[in-house]
Amino acid sequence: MALAFSSTEDRNRNLRLEIDSVSHHYDLGDRTLPVLDNVSISVKPGEFVALLGPSGCGKSTLLRLAAGLEQPSQGLLSEDGTPITNPDPDRILVFQDATLFPWLTVRKNIASGLDARGVLKEQQHRVGELLKLVKLEAFADAYPHQLSGGMAQRVAIARALVNDPKLLLLDEPFGKLDSLTRLTMQKELLQLWKQTGFTALLVTHDVEEALLLADRVIVFSDRPARIVAEVNVTKSHPRKRDDSDLVDLRRSLLEQLGVSHDV
Repeated sequence: MALAFSSTEDRNRNLRLEIDSVSHHYDLGDRTLPVLDNVSISVKPGEFVALLGPSGCGKSTLLRLAAGLEQPSQGLLSEDGTPITNPDPDRILVFQDATLFPWLTVRKNIASGLDARGVLKEQQHRVGELLKLVKLEAFADAYPHQLSGGMAQRVAIARALVNDPKLLLLDEPFGKLDSLTRLTMQKELLQLWKQTGFTALLVTHDVEEALLLADRVIVFSDRPARIVAEVNVTKSHPRKRDDSDLVDLRRSLLEQLGVSHDV
């Protein structure tokens, strides 16, 4: 099911993200911890970009900066030419943990963003649309403890999409799911991206996941993160895991990450 849009302008609700010479550090008492080192990325409107790199290298910090939750120590992040200085419903961050409100039903969790913005009455229909889109109509009145991990993450994504974000920032959204559920969620995320047109920036440790979903894969070094490689993935969707070109790209990316090609 595709969401209903009132015009072509509504459908093209994505943005250009510019990350320009961004460095970042944290002050830890008597020492400084550098996290990002002169990172520059240009993400086109509607593009799906995946970020790969060692655990703890700074990928999640970059998402927080793009969401406006923190300001960079140096450099500039902007959306469509406007500096990012604070959080905005146009830019939504989805975490590895679903972080649902346990006292709210699925329906009310999805509606919480609209409620917080004071537009729930006018946009109540969006909740029903998103329930159908993520295939959870039958669980609308269930509570988070009654959901599987995959279902809870669907709710988290629906809660993000109900605000019609132009940029979806995904921080290992399927990292804690079992392998079969993860495969299903990858397909569903791809379908949601195709249907709704948002710009996507995905942090993942899964090379195969990056190659199956993204238009472009960016590889970071260990902390402080620097870009060491960029790979354009030109295969059309749906992509097959055993496609020879993707297998070659996987081998190349693993080598960039310092992992043996026979893994």
